[in-house]
Amino acid sequence: MANHQSKIQDPRNQYHTGEYPQQKQPAPGVQAKMDPVPDCGESSYVGSGRLKDRKALVTGGDSGIGRAAAIAYAREGADVVINYLPAEQEDAEQVKVLIEEAGRKAVLIPGDLSDEKFARSLVQQAIKELGGLDILALVAGKQTAVEEIAGLTSEQFQKTYAVNVFALFWITQEALPHLKPGASIITTSSIQAYQPSPHLLDYASTKAAILNYSRGLAKQVAEKGIRVNVVAPGPIWTALQISGGQTQEKIPKFGQQTPMKRAGQPAELAPIYVYLASQESSYVTAEVHGVCGGEHLG
Repeated sequence: MANHQSKIQDPRNQYHTGEYPQQKQPAPGVQAKMDPVPDCGESSYVGSGRLKDRKALVTGGDSGIGRAAAIAYAREGADVVINYLPAEQEDAEQVKVLIEEAGRKAVLIPGDLSDEKFARSLVQQAIKELGGLDILALVAGKQTAVEEIAGLTSEQFQKTYAVNVFALFWITQEALPHLKPGASIITTSSIQAYQPSPHLLDYASTKAAILNYSRGLAKQVAEKGIRVNVVAPGPIWTALQISGGQTQEKIPKFGQQTPMKRAGQPAELAPIYVYLASQESSYVTAEVHGVCGGEHLG
C-alpha cells in the first residue's frame, strides 16, 4: 500500500474539486452508491501501531467520518466494533473486510441509537465481543435540512436530538464503569455549533449541545484518567449530505465556500481521531479540533 500521507501535496486539489452531481437517496443513504464515492482512506491510510491491541467502538462506522476512523483504528492495531443502521449493511460489510485485512477483529452491530434500550445494549455487546473498551468514537449523526422552522416537525426534532445528543448520555453511562485510565472518548460536533446554517436549526443546535456536553464530561472524568475531546468538521462529503442533509440545489457547490474552495473528505479526519485516541494526546482533554478547510471555528 502506497503511503500517500507522506507526499507533500497542494491541499486545494488533493481531493475532489469542482462541482458534485445532484443526487438524492433516502436517509440514511449508502456511501457505495454515491457519485463520487467519498474517500475514507481505504487506499491511503497507513498505520504505525499507535493503537496496538486497543478496543474501539465507533458509531456511524459504516460510512463517512466514522468509516474513516474505523479503518484507521484497525490499521493502527485496534479491534473495532462499528454501529450503523440496518439499511447501511452494504457499507458496513465493506468496512468489516477492510478491518480484517488489517489483521484485526471486526464486529458489526446494527441498530438505531435513538432507541435507549439499544444504545445501552450496544455498549454491553461491544464489551462482550472485544473483552473491554478503550476508545469511544461517537460519530453517528442525523441531519435533515428544513428551509423554515414552520416545517420542522416535532418528530424530526426529537429524533435528531435522540441520535445526536441523548445517545451520547446513554452510551457514556454504560461505558464509564468499564473504562480504565488511558481510555479516550471522542465526540463529533460541527462547524454548525459556531456558524449555524438557517436550514439546519435542529442539527446545528445538537452540535452546540455536544460541544458543552463533552467539555463538561471531560472535567468530570479527568480524575479517572479518562480524556474527552471533540472533533468539529466543516463541510465533508458523506452520505449525510445526499440523503436530506443538504437541499438539492446546494449539493453541486458543496464546500466551495471554504477558503480551500472544496469540500473535505472523511480521510482527512482520520488522523485526528487516531491522535485523540492515542497516548500522543495524553495532556489533551476538553478540547475541540476543527477540520473546516479554513472556515475557522468561532
